[in-house]
Amino acid sequence: MDKFNTRATIKNTSFLSTFMDRTNDGKKKLSYRTKRWVLIISIHLLFFLSFAIDIQVLEGTLNGSRFLGFHMIDIFSTMQLYLATYQLPINMIIGTVTIILLYLFVGGRSYCAWVCPYGLLSEIGEKIHNTLVNKKIIKSRTFDNRIRHFFWLIFLVLSFTSGYLVFETFNVVGILSRFIAYGWSVALSWVLAVLLIEIFFSRRAWCKYICPIGTTYGYIGRISATRIKWNDNCDHCMVCHDVCFENQVLEITKAKYDKQREEKNITEEFIVGADCTLCGRCIDVCHADALEFDFRLKSLI
Repeated sequence: MDKFNTRATIKNTSFLSTFMDRTNDGKKKLSYRTKRWVLIISIHLLFFLSFAIDIQVLEGTLNGSRFLGFHMIDIFSTMQLYLATYQLPINMIIGTVTIILLYLFVGGRSYCAWVCPYGLLSEIGEKIHNTLVNKKIIKSRTFDNRIRHFFWLIFLVLSFTSGYLVFETFNVVGILSRFIAYGWSVALSWVLAVLLIEIFFSRRAWCKYICPIGTTYGYIGRISATRIKWNDNCDHCMVCHDVCFENQVLEITKAKYDKQREEKNITEEFIVGADCTLCGRCIDVCHADALEFDFRLKSLI
């Protein structure tokens, strides 16, 4: 993908080309998409191998796991369990605190882009969806992304009132994670159904509007240390908006804010929106090098 000589939008970039970037001096390098895919596949390969041949490196699934013996528990799973049973075993408390501290450091919704296996399927579905939209075979449908907070609350209320982890019946992330670790399940048909909805009805619908796991990590993301930083090299071409499925977080890249920044002498800003997954797609396509990963607490180190 040559972002310096072509505008690498969704419409004019092939899916495979997004796995390599070309620098301004013509050298090739791995894109952030490639790095994300490698990490996600590696994580779930470890889950599979730990169960299949008992290597005991990363055991369990994304709901609850042990890495080299250290417990790691999904935050939303812990919340559901407590509301359903009014109990929290000590290993869940330790595992949940570990995860909270980790994502306060690396960025809240980075879980969605760098860990979640459904994200890979959803990215493929997104490309198919956009191709069908461009060919005018289907229409692109969008909704108010704030509906995710409603689903987040509803699933917690259902756990409290029913005594069961109701969301886990529908959780495509958990279903897919268990399939990778333990093998085939008829529940995969639900994962396929959700993917088809994203392909033919609404781009990245599960991640954008429903998934309470991502919403929970987003709450952490508001104060997390690792963020994407914008600088005034930006020429407001809006290509980053085109490739980001949560492009409301990139509002600060719009030209209408330039006057305010000039008055306050602001040349850099962090993108602090809770919905940012830190996927790096905006960095991959920015020909002005106006976006980069940065650590907000580096001045303290």
